[in-house]
Amino acid sequence: MRRTTVRIDETLLNEAKAYAARNGRSLNSVMEDALRQLINRSTEAAERPPLELPTSTAVPGFQPWIQERLDAGEKLEHIAWDLDDQERFPEWFNAAG
Repeated sequence: MRRTTVRIDETLLNEAKAYAARNGRSLNSVMEDALRQLINRSTEAAERPPLELPTSTAVPGFQPWIQERLDAGEKLEHIAWDLDDQERFPEWFNAAG
């Protein structure tokens, strides 16, 4: 094992010492474990295949019936208040359109 000197933020060092004491470990073992975890996490992330997220082809904006009400001067909060009614009573809104 080799000795080395590192510069570490005093607050972080105090937290590491407290963690080591609470867990009955040496500061050295806590620091070694932290470095191993960091290196392992970096290695695992590099080996992980890239994640491809699906993209939407939807056109941004409001549903046409909402846009019509906005264009007529209604406030979005009032339209949102009616959403529950539209879900429960779609025939009211379909008959009007």
